[in-house]
Amino acid sequence: MAVNLKTPLGEDILNLKAGDIVYLSGTIFTARDLAHRRMIKLSKRELPFDPSGAVIYHCGPIIKEIPGGYEVISAGPTTSARMNTYLEDVLSMGIKGIIGKGGMDPEPFKKYGAVYFAFTGGAGALAARSIKRVLGVQWLDLGIPEALWLFEVENFPLVVAIDSRGNSLYKQGKYF
Repeated sequence: MAVNLKTPLGEDILNLKAGDIVYLSGTIFTARDLAHRRMIKLSKRELPFDPSGAVIYHCGPIIKEIPGGYEVISAGPTTSARMNTYLEDVLSMGIKGIIGKGGMDPEPFKKYGAVYFAFTGGAGALAARSIKRVLGVQWLDLGIPEALWLFEVENFPLVVAIDSRGNSLYKQGKYF
């Protein structure tokens, strides 16, 4: 089944099943290890974005500074498993979607009614085509790949790899 979704994510994600194709539009945030650590040290009110229904992309984008802003050259996913340490804390903030590669622990997605979307590794240029513009950046002191980037995406092609019931394509032995 193919589904068009917009951020912030709502209860419609509860109907998604592992294996569904999703075309995501709206606002997403990048976060890797250092950004996750910083997020969980802050209170929900101190975050530079509203986590309610938000989608985080495990990505260290390649960014080019242009007059008046930034351009995304490549935005491939990074391995999500290393962020498992932060998963409970991040989902407890109200974040409802995570994009990455390689999978994560499915139990917190079940507990918090969230979903894990997979995007194919090595396809960073394809991901960049779905990023229509950079809306902002926070925490540049962490470095460009580790900063929290705010992207506007349109029809970002994803696969539901872990659904809100904890069903995981990775546990089923289906890899992509």
